Amino acid sequence: MKATFGQIRTALDRPSPDVRLYLLHGPDEAAASELAVRLGHALGTDAERVDLDAGTLKSDPARLADEAASLSLFGGVRFIRAGPIGDESHEALAGLLSAERAGNPVVALAPTVRTTAKIVKLAIESPRAIAFGCYLPEGEAADRIVLDIARAHGLRTNATIARRIAEGCSGDRAVMTREIEKLALYLDADTDRPADLDDAALDAVGADLGEAESAHVVEALVDGHSARLGAEIARLEAAGTSPIPWLRAITRRLIVLAEMRAEIDGGDSLDSAMKRHRIFRGEEAATARAVRRWSPAMLAGALARVRTAERAVMTPGNAGSILADAAMLTLARDVERRG
Repeated sequence: MKATFGQIRTALDRPSPDVRLYLLHGPDEAAASELAVRLGHALGTDAERVDLDAGTLKSDPARLADEAASLSLFGGVRFIRAGPIGDESHEALAGLLSAERAGNPVVALAPTVRTTAKIVKLAIESPRAIAFGCYLPEGEAADRIVLDIARAHGLRTNATIARRIAEGCSGDRAVMTREIEKLALYLDADTDRPADLDDAALDAVGADLGEAESAHVVEALVDGHSARLGAEIARLEAAGTSPIPWLRAITRRLIVLAEMRAEIDGGDSLDSAMKRHRIFRGEEAATARAVRRWSPAMLAGALARVRTAERAVMTPGNAGSILADAAMLTLARDVERRG
């Protein structure tokens, strides 16, 4: 079945033995991850989690149904988390839904597939599965999320500030939460001592980098030029620039590439995809090269790594910036090796 946001939350909070598969698809990986965590919480802190990736499901499709039917080594509850996956996992999901028995629920994350994908259709048509599309909130929806998060952290603000935060975080709920947590700490705000969040506070704490400055970092990573990426990162760090803005710019670029790949794989031409996404003439050659080079699996993995790096930067008490630099340089080298 196809679920609404309220229905998927309820289904994950109170998992039914009749549901074998919860498929969370779409580009908002932060929302999908948060929903997937709800299933683990519902099953209890002692629940055993088994992780399977797309490569495993493709090479051994029967593994998923076997894991779903297997008993925990410790005799407790277990569940399976699969992802990131795509249509290469269709046989594995079909086997799970048609198996004689299962017992252990599966939550699968498919960030790069469209609603027309085979695995999405399979989940919607099956009475043993629930599918939910996770999309980045835009416009007023994103603003409302920021306002709700701010209120929960004791911050009073307005729609203009909410829009700045939402756009700066590319609509990523997890990143918006980290940004607001940082602002609440700066203003010493909490629910029992609310404070006003204004432009001055956002300018003082929030990272803001122009598109022109971050574009060089984005281009170097997408093209797989690790040496150039290292030089650009060093230049920005020497200027005292936070990694957050260019990490967000990389995220936006990868999301566009993922959407274009999905459209082209669905039958659209490269020219049509470029026009739909308003790619500037001067960027067409580089974009065409990137679309050919980056596979859906590469894009999904890269998005996960970039978002993990951004959250590390925004988490206090660690070497977040160093971890982010290392993660992006490693990613660029991976692209470089693929040629």
